[in-house]
Amino acid sequence: MRLLQCDGIGRCRLTETFSSNETIPPYAILSHTWGAEDNEVNFDDLKKDTGTDKPGYEKIQFCVEQARQDGLDYFWIDTCCINKDNKAELSKAINSMFRWYQNAARCYVYLSDVSTAKQKANSDTCEWESAFRRSKWFTRGWTLQELLAPRVVEFFSQQRKRLGDKGSLMRQIHEITAIPEAALRGGLLSRFHVSDRLSWMEDRRTTREEDKVYSLLGIFGVHIAPFYGEGVGRAFDRLRDEIKKLEECTRDLHVTDPRRDKARIEETKGGLLEDSYHWILENPDFRRWQGEPQGRLLWIKGDPGKGKTMLLCGIINELSKSMAETSLLSYFFCQATDSRINNATAVLRGLLFMLVSQQPSLISHLREKHDHIGKALFEDANAWVALSEIFASVVQDPSLEVTYLVIDALDECVTDLSKLLDLIVKTSSASSRVKWIMSSRNWPNIEERLERAEDQVRLSLELNADSVSAAVRSYIKHKVSRLAQDKKYSDQTEQAVLDYLYTNANDTFLWVALVCQNLEKMSRFNIIKKLEVFPPGLNSLYNRMVQQINTSDDAELCKRILATVAVVYRPVTLQGLTSLIEDLDGLAENPDSVKEMVDLCGSLLTIRGGTIYFVHQSVKDFLLKEIIDVIFPSGREVVHYTVFSRSLLAMSNALRQDVYSLGASGCPVEQIEHPKPDPLVALRYPCIYWVDHLYDWSSNSFLYDAGVLASGGIVDVFMRKKYLYWLEAMSLCKSMSKGVVSMAKLEALTEKQVATSSTIQVVRDARRFIMYHKSAIESSPLQAYSALLFSPTRSIIRALFEDKEPKGIIIKPGMQEQWSNCLSTLEGHSDSR
Repeated sequence: MRLLQCDGIGRCRLTETFSSNETIPPYAILSHTWGAEDNEVNFDDLKKDTGTDKPGYEKIQFCVEQARQDGLDYFWIDTCCINKDNKAELSKAINSMFRWYQNAARCYVYLSDVSTAKQKANSDTCEWESAFRRSKWFTRGWTLQELLAPRVVEFFSQQRKRLGDKGSLMRQIHEITAIPEAALRGGLLSRFHVSDRLSWMEDRRTTREEDKVYSLLGIFGVHIAPFYGEGVGRAFDRLRDEIKKLEECTRDLHVTDPRRDKARIEETKGGLLEDSYHWILENPDFRRWQGEPQGRLLWIKGDPGKGKTMLLCGIINELSKSMAETSLLSYFFCQATDSRINNATAVLRGLLFMLVSQQPSLISHLREKHDHIGKALFEDANAWVALSEIFASVVQDPSLEVTYLVIDALDECVTDLSKLLDLIVKTSSASSRVKWIMSSRNWPNIEERLERAEDQVRLSLELNADSVSAAVRSYIKHKVSRLAQDKKYSDQTEQAVLDYLYTNANDTFLWVALVCQNLEKMSRFNIIKKLEVFPPGLNSLYNRMVQQINTSDDAELCKRILATVAVVYRPVTLQGLTSLIEDLDGLAENPDSVKEMVDLCGSLLTIRGGTIYFVHQSVKDFLLKEIIDVIFPSGREVVHYTVFSRSLLAMSNALRQDVYSLGASGCPVEQIEHPKPDPLVALRYPCIYWVDHLYDWSSNSFLYDAGVLASGGIVDVFMRKKYLYWLEAMSLCKSMSKGVVSMAKLEALTEKQVATSSTIQVVRDARRFIMYHKSAIESSPLQAYSALLFSPTRSIIRALFEDKEPKGIIIKPGMQEQWSNCLSTLEGHSDSR
């Protein structure tokens, strides 16, 4: 049902509600169920309710007639009389108002103080623009949301003549209100700074002073209960408090911004070519999924390199252009080589992050739990359980319109994939408004789980070979055309390259991309013969590249780089790689030299934004399965040990107290800017993941050396000399939650491997220290040293770093001798509930 909203200067007395119809907003109190299908409206009855002397009557009469002309089924008026004593009704009305404006088909603004009756001398045009600029409508507080929320806002004069809409009058509206045109066009309001949005209200007035705050709730996507009589100051304080909590929740939810991931992927793959994906828009299976209400789940499956990711990028672009403006689109790109985005919990965080960015009111589903638990809600052992419950409630939110959810590379979700698939199946059956698209390789375990879904549609790239082949041929033509232009190929050479790629591509985009990438580095002379070094098939091509590396002068360095990139838990930067490989010592300040060495690995690796990636997941699979003995002649565990020991060495050499020279111990981490040069630039990966590499190495009992965890061993020495510096660095890296997990892992490892008692004791104490002081250090990095004063007097860490305690404190807080049994205190439980 399409709803209409109407507004004007006047107020009128209205009595009945549309309580019998769920689609009518609960606060739209009207005298009659007026619909455009009514041939007549009984205005005599209407006059009795409103009074002909009330300006609201003229507005309602106009709205009835205009709605009928526009073919709208129903309309509603915002001028209503809500019982102010009914706090629940009042709160629901004020907090849901912005959403109803958003969902309206259009909004009529009836300007009773703008006339089109008077004409300019010797002209047929009317003098209404100056009156338009002076209209009281632009000075009222509540009309701010009426201007910003609806997609279509139409302005009418006192004579009911259409003046224009928000688009055609945008320049004038911008000049009147100083609101950016991007916001007027419907841009996400959350992208505008808080102070900017508050400034839009500065020159507006409301009858009740508190309404100047309450009318901003939808603009900030927050909910607060109205309390008339509290005063505008107190109301603003409550609003700011809610904004702060919303920002904290959104920030804690963030693990990646899928929009940036999409941009990075498209850039890495050389841009999105429309001809490479446009075929799917006419595919019968895709059209059935898109056009039929029962088509809720589309699974696109195919072999590696068939272009699934770019296909989904294209679908996302097309959905963005064609879907209704009230619809939502959220997506996520799994990447097995990055521990941040290769698990089911991260997928839900990414999808929710995009949903609440588009519709901030949805964050209410997260806020109740987040306000009590904090960031741990998204990161602790129960994160999946909590997030799956939250996600289920979000997709069933009554305000949600058609919502498209897209997940690329399910096969690269290496943790809790089965749980994710079960949730997808469950939600696809529970909500008809949610439509899923997923891609993956042809994995039987994924197929078995998705078979349980109702109304699923499968689209196999292998079964659509003709369409994929045509798309690949278009891609080949595009790539070779650019090659011929850049390398100045003759017509004969260009045709030979085309023919070779057409013959050997085997409908694989990735193979074509890799061959063309190599051809870019080759001289054009005798290029036809050089084509023979590129055998058909991805594995054959990868094997050829590895053979070329083996015969080069830098073979050992290249293999060490490939082995390191294969075992790290997330892509490392060029500077970060220098900390992990001995051959690159001293090159952290010279990333160009490191890039040259990475480039020696040929097309197996790619660099984007200073970060090193495998060109495709299939490359890592090839290294770990097909030629593991070549890349890891002594086993993967040895490489884990090398990364661990190099990380510890790099941190021991560079970490120190106040590494950023902040000075003030209370400096908030949000206000800290990275200095140039950044002393942590090469240490971020080592700081975050050194324990994980130690754990993976020690899992091989044949390689494990007890001396590593012994008293005086490298771990024991690091903990005793650098632990507080490491905590400071973890806070600066905004990874304190990961630090808590790492210390728990280290404690479990020391006990499992029967480390010496002194090492176990210092690790146990260090874990209690981080658990107890996590929140303070996470907020202000240098609080790691102030925390010493608030630790037990017999704490090992306190004793080891006693000389790092803040100076000048004469009376120190009295502390107990030992740690209490309470590991940490959950935030938000200070009241009696």
